[in-house]
Order: sequence, then C-alpha cells, then structure tokens
Amino acid sequence: MPVENTQACHCPKCLALLVSKTINSRLDVSTPEQALKLASQHRDDTTLVENIDYSIEAGNLVFSRWYHLKRGSCCGNGCRHCPY
Repeated sequence: MPVENTQACHCPKCLALLVSKTINSRLDVSTPEQALKLASQHRDDTTLVENIDYSIEAGNLVFSRWYHLKRGSCCGNGCRHCPY
C-alpha cells in the first residue's frame, strides 16, 4: 500500500521517513508470515539507516519493527518494537 508523497523535500532524512512510513503501512496489513518473508529478503543489508532501521530517542538507539524483522529472531532484551 503506497504512501502518498506530499513532501517537496527529498533530503536523506525526509526520504528515510517516507520509506519508513511506506514499510510500516505494508507491515500493518501483512500477516506475520508475510512480514517475515518480506524482511528476510533484506537480511544481508548490513547498513543501518536512521529513521528506517532505528531512531535515536533521549540518546538511546531504538530499533524499529522493520529492523527486528530483518534480524529474523528475538534477542530477548524486551525491545519496544519487537514483533516476536
């Protein structure tokens, strides 16, 4: 489900936010199996992108649901966005 781009800015930060919204929209309508299958195609992507794979909140690195799905398993640390 594409997210309409109404932003005029195409800087890296704005593009990352748009990509994140698009990913989250897709994950919201996917079954857990579909989400894992989609994310598994990107497991070899080792470069983390701020606002897609993580955000920084109060100086802490907070991994996104997308990052956890790409990772492929739960780390057991009780992460906020853990889908497992």
